[in-house]
Amino acid sequence: MKLCLILVCAAVLHTEAKFKHKDLQLVLCSDTEKEEIYGLDGEEMWHADFSQEKGVMTMPDFADPFSYVEGTYENAVANAEVCKQSLAVFVEGTKSPAEPKVAPQTSIYSKSDVELGARNTLICHITGFYPARVGVQWTRNDVKVTSEASLSRHYVTDDGTFNLISTLSFTPKQGDIYTCTVEHVALDRPLTKTWDVQVPPPSLGPTVFCVAGLAAGLLGTAVGIFFFIKGSHKGSSKGNCGKQSPDFVRWALLSEQKLLELLGKKKLVGKTTPLTFK
Repeated sequence: MKLCLILVCAAVLHTEAKFKHKDLQLVLCSDTEKEEIYGLDGEEMWHADFSQEKGVMTMPDFADPFSYVEGTYENAVANAEVCKQSLAVFVEGTKSPAEPKVAPQTSIYSKSDVELGARNTLICHITGFYPARVGVQWTRNDVKVTSEASLSRHYVTDDGTFNLISTLSFTPKQGDIYTCTVEHVALDRPLTKTWDVQVPPPSLGPTVFCVAGLAAGLLGTAVGIFFFIKGSHKGSSKGNCGKQSPDFVRWALLSEQKLLELLGKKKLVGKTTPLTFK
């Protein structure tokens, strides 16, 4: 398949402007396919959908949207015919030269943060390849997946290479392994990227700080009670307070120990020693 690329590039610069903007028009055709794209600063703005016989704005909606002038699609149809005629002349004049080949680069990532059991989407981003024909295959745990996979149309860059996005809807399960394999004429062997489900454990920081603060509070309470009872013991020669205070303090410390055990923490190091009052 021979491909003809007609590229029109114009740098629009106002006399008082500080920045240049690159306006791009791409007309592509082969013996079986055709495409026309308008872009600005590397971003696609419009493309001709020849199967639906209309032009399509590909920029997101803005507060002040714009559109290309009436007749842009009809011009794209005419440009495609000129491109095919030029392609025939080019092939005849150059005696069918070898078609250039540029290998793709790929990356794979999830659309959203991964949560086990929560529906998500894997994205396989394929960039910078030429010619346009490319094959994409998904697997889950070494089993081919086709029912939930999709493929975008080709996006042409300003250097004439193509970008493509393939997506796979999935439900994460711990230990699952996914692969995206790309086949292209410029590759010696298929290019495979691997992605496995790994959900990081929840942070223990808040829990640790909470338990540490609670333990410090209980310890402070026990110490306060101890000094309060000791002071009361010194102030009276007789009474039940002095006799019961050691047991009461030991109860406070043991209560702290039990509370920490209920929170799932290890026991405090050491043993509780009976307190002796002088």
